[in-house]
Amino acid sequence: MRRRADAATPLDGVDVVLADLDGVVYAGAHAIPHAVESLNAAAASVRVGYITNNASRTDAMVAEHLRELGLRAQPTDVVTSPQAAMTVLNGLVPPGSTVLVVGGDGLVDELQKAGFAVTRSADDAPAAVIQGFAPEVGWAQLAEASYALADNALPWVATNTDWTIPQARGIAPGNGTLVSAVHTAVGRLPVVAGKPEVPIFTEAVTRFGARHPLFIGDRLDTDILGSTRAGIASVLVLTGIDRAKQLLAAVTDQRPTFILDDLRGLSAPYPPTELTDDGRSATVGRARVVLDGDDVVIRRGGDGGIDLLRAACAVIWNSGRAIYGLNVPESLYR
Repeated sequence: MRRRADAATPLDGVDVVLADLDGVVYAGAHAIPHAVESLNAAAASVRVGYITNNASRTDAMVAEHLRELGLRAQPTDVVTSPQAAMTVLNGLVPPGSTVLVVGGDGLVDELQKAGFAVTRSADDAPAAVIQGFAPEVGWAQLAEASYALADNALPWVATNTDWTIPQARGIAPGNGTLVSAVHTAVGRLPVVAGKPEVPIFTEAVTRFGARHPLFIGDRLDTDILGSTRAGIASVLVLTGIDRAKQLLAAVTDQRPTFILDDLRGLSAPYPPTELTDDGRSATVGRARVVLDGDDVVIRRGGDGGIDLLRAACAVIWNSGRAIYGLNVPESLYR
């Protein structure tokens, strides 16, 4: 967490906001509370684009969904992991190659736009295998990928390896579980285009001409790790997968620049984090947390909200110690 000299907002100095979708903008078909109005407000002063690892839908389908929720979005505002995967694939196989697809319409659409021939069968001697999430993916598709990948020289590209995906009914298995099934069968790993790898961020920065982008995500191990690798400032919003408990334990390259309860915080003053010289005490707003030996101690709770969590993260992260070596009050992650 960086020290700030004043209570600027997270949007200060930003020219492009890049928002993840699942867990940030929506969960399943429904908008996350406060997300739509907050992003529309941000769009009045900065460019807003959307990044998704979900490969099951086309950019046009995603944009239509966003418009239904009340956002002003066009297909060109949406960067998908299949689009990033096309850039990766173009570097691995000749133009027009036949590619075996494990996935849905979003992946097939991008392959066809990129000029590749699509097959679902290993018997068609594909030049590569590409794999992305779709609800209809089952054993038969995974088996075809495994048959093709018995040739160890055959390129294998995955759109992403998210273990889970937020849905309206809860948390469901993501593409990472499907990739893992094939990995178990063939004994090797794919090249990954989506978060937390850099290609999808490069795709977005290039498309929007971003000089000072800000990325918003809900997952530490994909969103925040990916933005760190890409050198992009980040927001973790606590409306999706990772919450306070995971955030307090975040390793160095998974620590966001900003921590928000919800997206209303994008345009709200972000209090500076004031660390003592020894780094063992942090004050954010009216909240103060100190490290006393192995104990993380709340000296002032403030309103008991997000500033308290920000202060606790600053003390724990600055200590250089693993969370399991510290005594952390349950109130910080409940």
